[in-house]
Formats: sequence, C-alpha cells, structure tokens
Amino acid sequence: MSSVAVSAHAAPLTATYAVLTNAGAQAAVKAAEQMAAELKAPSAIAVVDQSGNLLAFERLDGVRVGSIDLAIGKARSAALLQRPTIEMEDNINKGRTAFVTAGFMALRGGVPIRVNGQVVGAIGVAGLNKDNDVTIATAAAQKVEAEAEGTASH
Repeated sequence: MSSVAVSAHAAPLTATYAVLTNAGAQAAVKAAEQMAAELKAPSAIAVVDQSGNLLAFERLDGVRVGSIDLAIGKARSAALLQRPTIEMEDNINKGRTAFVTAGFMALRGGVPIRVNGQVVGAIGVAGLNKDNDVTIATAAAQKVEAEAEGTASH
C-alpha cells in the first residue's frame, strides 16, 4: 500500500459554489414573463442550473411549439459554455461553422446567470423574434443577479 504525501500548499480537493435554487429559477421566469408581456412577445422560457439541467419552464400563450426545445437548448448551452448564445451564433456567422457540430444550441436568446462572477445557471428564451429573445433573457438574468447579490432596488 502506498501513501500519497500532501503538501501544506496543495490545491483544495473540494470547493463551495453558489447554487441557483428553485426560488431563483422561479424569479427568473417571472422576470422574463414580465419583460415578454411588456414587449408583447409570446415566449418559451427555460431556466437551468450550472450543469444545464432544467429547473423551471414556462410556455406563454401564442408561442410556437418548437420554441420549447429551443428555449431549453439555449439555456443549457449558455450554462455549459458560460457565455451568451449570441456569441456562438456570431462565431458561426463569421465562418466558424465547425461549431455547429459541437452539439450546442447556437441561437441567440440564452444568457448565463452569474452571482459574484460565478455561473449558477442560465435562462433561455425562444419566441417569435430573436432580438426580443435576447432582451427578455438578458433582463431576467440581470434581475436575478442583482437580487442574489443584494443590489436590487426595491
């Protein structure tokens, strides 16, 4: 039996991370619903944890059925790659077409949710207009981030 020596300066073997709770996911959905109502933009709204697993989902009246999978895919991709999906779409549009083989949803409308710089989840929005998708997802992510960090105005 061999023993492994661990120096006093070894990297920690575990880390503590913030976790997006059900309440946080529901707050993101509610914020997205409010923005969608303001824009008169029927949408599918998906919120995932940092691992890309679905936490909350809402399908508003008037949105296409295909938007369900798109919203979930956008949220999952934003969480796993820790960046907005608009960046992926832009990369493909600029010629990095091999990116489409990576298995991620490379359509705008997915935005990571960060708390104190750490991705804790993401929101994906799919509706009838790609620009509205970005606006809704960004507003919802920012609202949850502000509330989680205690900087939301009341």
